[in-house]
Amino acid sequence: MGRRIHFVVDPQGWCCMGLIIFVWLYNTIFIPKVILFPHYEEGHISVVAILCYYFCSLFCIASLLRASVADPGKLPENPKIPITEREYWELCNKCNMMRPKRSHHCSRCGHCVRRMDHHCPWINNCVGEDNHWLFLQLCFYTQILSSYTLILDFCHYYYFLPLKKGNWDVFVFRHELALLRISAFMGLIILGGISGLFYTQLMGIFTDTTSIEKMSNCCEDLSRPRKPWQQTFSEVFGTHWKILWFIPFRQRQPLRVPYHFANHV
Repeated sequence: MGRRIHFVVDPQGWCCMGLIIFVWLYNTIFIPKVILFPHYEEGHISVVAILCYYFCSLFCIASLLRASVADPGKLPENPKIPITEREYWELCNKCNMMRPKRSHHCSRCGHCVRRMDHHCPWINNCVGEDNHWLFLQLCFYTQILSSYTLILDFCHYYYFLPLKKGNWDVFVFRHELALLRISAFMGLIILGGISGLFYTQLMGIFTDTTSIEKMSNCCEDLSRPRKPWQQTFSEVFGTHWKILWFIPFRQRQPLRVPYHFANHV
């Protein structure tokens, strides 16, 4: 699960994802060139600041690319249904295929996805059982990278000592103010949007409900038992080791939880 390449042919999704990659490239190239390296050369900051920025940038793009091409939990055409769990499967009225409960048919992708949360155009993929953990990492590292960029933009003008050296013949330094204003504007927009999205995702995991279930109001059964938050997060990330929740360079091994667990609707 989660190891197959899943590529969605959607021009709108390509444009959205291309915009995200452009913003990432813009800040990854210009912020070190305009702020980090010049201030490091003059002894204003430590090399740790540069390494941390590239570390956040690497984890951000890695989670983005992996979330966009990872199989979100697409059901096979002829799924093998265990005899003991047949009553917990249902027929999709759109593709006429059997699927486990809490699955949903994505009209944009054209197939059912296990425990689908939503279809995200920014990764050009569904967010489902097998790539939800990567989507959460993307939101987390995007917030960190955007916040770090905004802090550097602010410190460059109001905290760091003025640069004594500067090659003003270079385009970047001659248009430094405009480039950093663009960086700050993009950082504010992305930070504001991704923070709200990340909050709703976390609340969904705490309550063990997907975005689709919230919108359809199909999880109002308050009598059902609630799992501990550690258990719901472990099921999403595929491991009980919390340190591994933050690492995108691994394969998710789903925890074996039967479909008929009490939280199924």
